[in-house]
Amino acid sequence: MTELLQNLIDGLGRGSIYALLALGVAVVFGVMHLLNFAHGEMITVAGYVAFWTIGTNDWSWWLVVPLIVLSAIATSLVIERIAFSRVRGASDFTLLLTSFGVHFVVSAIFLLYVSASVKTFPRPTWVANTYSVRSLNIEVFDTVVIGVTLVTLIATTLLLQRTMFGLSLRAAAADFDTARLMGVKSDSVIRGAFALSGLLAGIAGVFWLMRAGSTTPTAGIDPMLKGVLAALIGGLGSLRGAVIGGFALGLAEVLLRSRLPDSVASLTEGVVFLLIALLFIFRPQGLITVAHAERV
Repeated sequence: MTELLQNLIDGLGRGSIYALLALGVAVVFGVMHLLNFAHGEMITVAGYVAFWTIGTNDWSWWLVVPLIVLSAIATSLVIERIAFSRVRGASDFTLLLTSFGVHFVVSAIFLLYVSASVKTFPRPTWVANTYSVRSLNIEVFDTVVIGVTLVTLIATTLLLQRTMFGLSLRAAAADFDTARLMGVKSDSVIRGAFALSGLLAGIAGVFWLMRAGSTTPTAGIDPMLKGVLAALIGGLGSLRGAVIGGFALGLAEVLLRSRLPDSVASLTEGVVFLLIALLFIFRPQGLITVAHAERV
């Protein structure tokens, strides 16, 4: 029982980051019907911000954290302005190709003008600290991640439920054409969705980078895959499903790694992908069924 509780806490810590990433993916999908495979580039840019400030100039993490979040928001808005605003109304396949194109362009920029080598920066000293609760050894990092994620999810819920922006966003996700006829400004809603997506990615990126302590031109691939997979597991277009999918993915990774024999523990990722494939075969709509949003 102690081992199971330990794994659940570890899984919730990991799943919290995935939930934030998936929520950012779901917000954009709900409005534009776009599965954004460039979502991880916000963490790529944030990683180099961390390297230039902490690794090169020895800044404090307390100063860098808001810069990481702001850089993710700015990156998301720039990507929307330069790339996605030009293909609005195009087919889903065109939007998908555009998101892949943005990923390769951002990676190429850092590869050509910075370096292909891994850039490291010091992690916060408290990341590896633990504390005991009876027989459990809980990481301070996991506690902070879970706490910040819960606060972020509550704040996001209040934003969507109790503000005019949230009402416009939810209306656009339900039926963009009708929302636009009712006076919702499409440009404002789409940019707001990308800004919110960048904010969520930035918060997730803070913890991702704290744990990684390094970045590369392709650093965004792994968080992008986790976010997209979690959103697919929960059900595309469902914000609640994105959160559930993130926690489910994190728990599955930790529980499988602890339960599989040592000889195959390294195949955890493969087993997780197999389980996800089975889920998509028997329930392709994900855990929560939603009506697809109309795209503008």
